[in-house]
Parts: sequence; structure tokens; C-alpha cells
Amino acid sequence: REILKAARGKHALTYKGRPIRLVTDLSFETWQARKNWHEIFRVLDRKNMQPRILYPASLSFRIEGEIKVFPNKQKLKEFDTTKPGLQEILREIL
Repeated sequence: REILKAARGKHALTYKGRPIRLVTDLSFETWQARKNWHEIFRVLDRKNMQPRILYPASLSFRIEGEIKVFPNKQKLKEFDTTKPGLQEILREIL
């Protein structure tokens, strides 16, 4: 736990003088859920909507000055129906 705290605060960690790197170990289900956002992420990124994949597998992006978070595509689809501009951006993906 203390190692993870240190890793968050620093960019480089060393152990006995050697650099080490910590990576997230995701389950296959979590990895797959994150992968399912990939195409939507790319489209939003091209539109400069600042998309992010949050742990474990939620999508967030900025729209109309607010950051919205969606745990699954169904919630995004429900939100999409209220925003014609977003509907146009995501029409072929959702």
C-alpha cells in the first residue's frame, strides 16, 4: 500500500538502485469492458472532448463545460438522446 502511495506521487521509482515500473493488473472482464469504449473514445478524442477511461471501466468526457461519466454504453445512449450534437457525433457507433 505504501509503495502505491509513493508511485502516485513520483514519476520514477527505484528498488536497490534499479528503476521499477508499476502497472495495473486488470482482470480479463475489466480489460474487455475498457476495450469496449475504444471506438467511442477515439471519436470523442478527435472532437477534443477530453475523453478518459476511469477505473475500472467508465468513460468520462467534457461536454458543454461539464464532465460527464458513463459506466456503460446504455447510460451513454440514454444521455445521447438529450444532446443532438452528441447524437450526430456518435450516430454510427451507438
